[in-house]
Amino acid sequence: MLAALFALCLLLALSQCGRRGTPSGGPKDETPPVLLRADPPNQTTRFQTDRLRLYFDEYVRLQNTDKQLIISPPLKYPPEMSPMGGASKVLEIKLSDTLLENTTYTLNFGQSVVDNNEGNPYNFLTYVFSTGDYIDSLSLSGVVADGFNRKADAFISVMLYEIDSTFNDSTVFKKPPYYLTNTLDSAVIFRLDNLKAGKYRLIALKDEGKNNLFNPNADKIGFVEDTIVIPTDSTYKLRLFREIPRYAVRPPTYAASNKVLFGYLGGEAPEVELITPLPDSVRTLVSPVYGKDSLNFWFTPWQPDSMLFALRHPRDTQRIDSFTVKPLQIKPDSLMLNWSLRSEAVPGDSVFLTTSIPLVGADTTFMSMVDQDSLQVPFRISIDSLNGSVYFDFAKEAEHTYVLQLLPGAITDFFGGTNDSLITRWRVGLPTDFGVLRFSLQGEMRFPLIVELTDNRDKMVRQKILTRAEELEFSWLKPDTYRVRVIFDDNGNGRWDPGNYLAKKQPEQVIYYPAPIEIRANWEKVETFTIRE
Repeated sequence: MLAALFALCLLLALSQCGRRGTPSGGPKDETPPVLLRADPPNQTTRFQTDRLRLYFDEYVRLQNTDKQLIISPPLKYPPEMSPMGGASKVLEIKLSDTLLENTTYTLNFGQSVVDNNEGNPYNFLTYVFSTGDYIDSLSLSGVVADGFNRKADAFISVMLYEIDSTFNDSTVFKKPPYYLTNTLDSAVIFRLDNLKAGKYRLIALKDEGKNNLFNPNADKIGFVEDTIVIPTDSTYKLRLFREIPRYAVRPPTYAASNKVLFGYLGGEAPEVELITPLPDSVRTLVSPVYGKDSLNFWFTPWQPDSMLFALRHPRDTQRIDSFTVKPLQIKPDSLMLNWSLRSEAVPGDSVFLTTSIPLVGADTTFMSMVDQDSLQVPFRISIDSLNGSVYFDFAKEAEHTYVLQLLPGAITDFFGGTNDSLITRWRVGLPTDFGVLRFSLQGEMRFPLIVELTDNRDKMVRQKILTRAEELEFSWLKPDTYRVRVIFDDNGNGRWDPGNYLAKKQPEQVIYYPAPIEIRANWEKVETFTIRE
């Protein structure tokens, strides 16, 4: 009987072994590493060593320490850390700097410490020590925002400079701050901890050079004009902007056999003068490059050995930069046309073409426009010669198609070149294919205001300038999701202006309607924006 029972058990065991199955690795590990202890302990006072160790419950590795690790006050030399490129249960940090006396230091690792297997981060691991008898415990908090864009950049450095006998406004260009933190990759809220009482200057940087210094040509900056006195219960907002760079000119480029390109900085174009004597047969023209701080110097056929130019500052006539340009064996620029709208047009939108070369004329006798019934459509043109644009003004009716024909000779450029035959069509749809947005502003306003309707990628679609309170209407809108931004145009120049740190000038204020606006076909949307500065 026992033998039979044993045989039955053996048979069952063998049958289980023969079954196929899929092995399971179990649930994914989402537990971050745990810090077991630190040597010296966290919050150590009278810190005297140059080396510290952090012990974890599992193997960890480091990632993105160049962005994530923030040491405050900043060290001149970055610490040596291990493991770098490997994994260990012990994170060792060797300090290469001589530490300041009676100073509280904070090492904020952000999310740079992760477990080796799954990459789960130890969120905002912080180690604090003091070279003095106590740990400073005061704090300051606030938010960062972009001065113009709806969303702030990631990894904004927030800096606190101690105002002492050595501090002046230029310190931010030359020395790192006394305290430093970072918004990392998503947060807009910042907090500076372990501060000592005193007077400070607060700034924020999009620190492209990662050197804790302000470079106006590369970095965005935000600042508080007033002195910060700690302790404080105030919360601060920093609006970042990139300054208009100081005036400078770049070496010119021989861009084509009939064109020299001059780049400049500072938003003000220099006066360009050719010093090399010109033959009587040669004509020249200087024109701006659309959307860029550049000028084109055009000249009719000529083969000099070199050309000497003088570039004069637009306001300081005593400032002159000289450049010599040698011709290259490259092709000349030729006339090309580009339309602002293709296939579809709506009432209220401008229809224009741009050219690659400045224009000297446009002849309407070589142009004709008809509708879908081949009936002649009256139109008018206006020319922006230097910018190479021709605007076509005509009445656009719903459910109509318009055909514009340009015969050779309709457009003449600076070199006497003309266009080839060109036919362009536009269709104007039904009003029911589009939507309407009616928009009113209330609250704390000052004029003039620039109200811009943008698409969901913040590209401007429509713009209106207000000098008084009134209801706005944006009609003939394609079904889509839009946003509204309001610019306080304090200097009345019709555009947003950034600030300037040394001049203590903040950027012009920009406020976004808090929610996206969905526009549907054959639909009228009514919104009210109550502005609170």
